[in-house]
Amino acid sequence: MAALVALVVLFLRLLTNKTAVQADDFWCALALVLVIEGLLPFVAPAVWRETFTKILALQDGQIRFIGLVAVALGLGAIWLLS
Repeated sequence: MAALVALVVLFLRLLTNKTAVQADDFWCALALVLVIEGLLPFVAPAVWRETFTKILALQDGQIRFIGLVAVALGLGAIWLLS
């Protein structure tokens, strides 16, 4: 999901700046996603495992709603920053 958010960021940057997105920007965004995604398992693996266990217990609709909220917040942040 984080990779999708990074792609949305790049797409919106392309639309708002009216300039071509450099390949370096894409790889930098992808690297940043990997850093952010890797922080919790590195710092607190037990919390990460417990969180995944709780997520597995959620219904599909609940997980989709969490994803929708995350995408909406990300798009809102992009809009505010651009």
